[in-house]
Amino acid sequence: MKKLSIPKINSIHFGARWIGVAFLLGGVIPLIIWLLFHIFLWELCVIDGIIIVGFVIVFAIEMHQDFGKIPYYERHLKETIPFDPQKQYAVIRSSICTGEKVAGFKSIEDGHFTEVMLVRTDEEEQRFKKIYNLETVKKEY
Repeated sequence: MKKLSIPKINSIHFGARWIGVAFLLGGVIPLIIWLLFHIFLWELCVIDGIIIVGFVIVFAIEMHQDFGKIPYYERHLKETIPFDPQKQYAVIRSSICTGEKVAGFKSIEDGHFTEVMLVRTDEEEQRFKKIYNLETVKKEY
């Protein structure tokens, strides 16, 4: 039996749907009805406000629960981009021109680089090490 999975509001696409529905119900539809029939539907505006307030409350609760954890877009990084220490080594490539840093894995055999994530701060570098259980990461320029 397949488990029912309801996406979280702070997932990539689900939050935009909530906000879109709220503005459609409470903003666009009453405006169109007002322009066509000169009738103000305050009930839809109230529904819009309730949806927006509910969205903000649930979003805040979910963000509080996720605080300090690996972000949702990095949770399955280890499964989608596997690391084989026998064939690869961890490396952070840093651009000489822009200073942009990219963490990934370089093949020992042919030197192919597999990009995993952008590294902007030391915390992101530590997160990369934590995700892949690494102690050290080589840096290349």
